Amino acid sequence: MTSNDTDKNPTWRDPGATRERILDAAMLTFSRQGYHGTRLDDIVDASETSKGAIYFHFANKERLFLALVDQFADLLERRVLEAIEGQARGMARVRVALETVLETFGRYRRPAKILLVQAVGLGNVFESKRAAVTDRFARLIETYLREAIDQGDIAPTDTEVVAYAWMGAIYGLVIRWVTTGEPEPGRIMDGLVPLLLRSVGYEDSRPVAPTQERPAS
Repeated sequence: MTSNDTDKNPTWRDPGATRERILDAAMLTFSRQGYHGTRLDDIVDASETSKGAIYFHFANKERLFLALVDQFADLLERRVLEAIEGQARGMARVRVALETVLETFGRYRRPAKILLVQAVGLGNVFESKRAAVTDRFARLIETYLREAIDQGDIAPTDTEVVAYAWMGAIYGLVIRWVTTGEPEPGRIMDGLVPLLLRSVGYEDSRPVAPTQERPAS
């Protein structure tokens, strides 16, 4: 089989590896050029595949973009769940969940930009996806806040309102960072986590864990 035949038959190579290469190339291209400024040919060139390979995995550019959002949301949730494993129920989990969300946004700048900046104003399908991701993490935070109330760490409060207010604060600062570079993730972590904890009447005497600056992905 020739190399051209191989490009036309994406199943000849490892389909999973090809899909990941397409997603990596799409993330880079969308984050640089925006959704409307990106053509499938740009992703073909960046991934060194073919349009046939892209269509084998994704019906169109929209589905490819949404797959990137889902991929990042899955990563974010997985990192939160791994981080709280072994943590005592209550505000310890709330704090670690907040820190992990912020640390993950800070480490993965390109997918954060795609979710919070590039998807804005792209229509109902994209807004529904963004809303679903927000709901997913607001519910996660709300679960840990209810645990903290049950443990007596904080007074009863409207956990739904708090969770969505926290997500709004996180999004606002991360959007500013991915578009301007300021404030850098360490400052966001150090300033925002204690502020959010105090908003529910919790004073944490422990210092915020230091953040190591890493190259943004």
